[in-house]
Amino acid sequence: MLPIIFVLPILQLVILSNAATFEVKNIKFGYIDNDHTSTSRALVEKFNASTYFDVLTDFPSEAFASSEMLKGKVDVVLEIPHYFERDLQKEKYNNLGVTINAIDGAAAGVENVYVNQIVQNFNQHLKVDLLQVSDKQIQPIYIETIPLFWYNETLNYKTFMVPGILVLLVTMITLFLSGMNIVREKEIGTLEQINVTPIKKSQFIIGKLFPFWVVGMALLTIGLILAKLIFDVPMLGSLVLLYAYTSIYILVILGMGLFISNFTDTQQQAMFIAWFFVVIFILMSGLFTPIESMPKWAQIVTEFNPIKYFVEVIRMVMLKGSGFMDILPLGLKTLAYAIVMNGLAVWSYKKTN
Repeated sequence: MLPIIFVLPILQLVILSNAATFEVKNIKFGYIDNDHTSTSRALVEKFNASTYFDVLTDFPSEAFASSEMLKGKVDVVLEIPHYFERDLQKEKYNNLGVTINAIDGAAAGVENVYVNQIVQNFNQHLKVDLLQVSDKQIQPIYIETIPLFWYNETLNYKTFMVPGILVLLVTMITLFLSGMNIVREKEIGTLEQINVTPIKKSQFIIGKLFPFWVVGMALLTIGLILAKLIFDVPMLGSLVLLYAYTSIYILVILGMGLFISNFTDTQQQAMFIAWFFVVIFILMSGLFTPIESMPKWAQIVTEFNPIKYFVEVIRMVMLKGSGFMDILPLGLKTLAYAIVMNGLAVWSYKKTN
């Protein structure tokens, strides 16, 4: 137990201190340039020069930008209207459309502030440039941004957090129960008795883990009901789709629990090791902090984090109304994770008995 007590907390401190950050940066930025003038290009260049934004592409239309935001490939879309430069010179006034993915209300508020700061800075430089090229008295130019917050119009933090808490509820309970159940058989000595009976090991494992699969699905049901009744969290997507994905995800967690139980001798050991992995998985899942703001190495590590996929899927289905094709890539990764994890768990169980 000494390595578990001292080494694992040190690893947690080193890893999570770097990965768990509340900074909002590497914001995926796209734009729709309907003007195609030197002024519009200069405005886009301001965003490109910012350390907070990662300028991805020029979208050909608003419909295409909306589709990319639905898929999670862009966080902020700036729409520059037609005759942007002409109206600034003649009318001294113009509007910019800014669409922000506001599922994470706190991050969306910060992103809106960043956008306004860049636009106002550009506005000041634009006024100076126009004064230098004209002898006439020029009235101050005012550019106004009109933010449109998608998926979470009121920037309610509970709308962002409650689906993530449901993920934690399902994950922690099923992992701890499955991890400690078989260890309990070891502690009281009944596991050896079961192994000498005619029952197949696959039947034994299914009999032990299936009840916890049912418990996980029941927890999701209770959580969804409470989320709607207490927090009024929207449910825009298909419940059938959400339950189908959850049924696969729980297999991943049950496989992890069985795998942990195969290498532990007491319930305390199983609990401690399970908690160690859960803490890392939670803080590196994008539940509390954006994955895009983590270091590159941490972003790579999150690809092996099953909680990350469930957090993304439940928010996409509940808050965006995403369909089967939208979550298919995440579903395939989770299915592969379930096959590998349960394969390793069964293999290690057979080897130790």
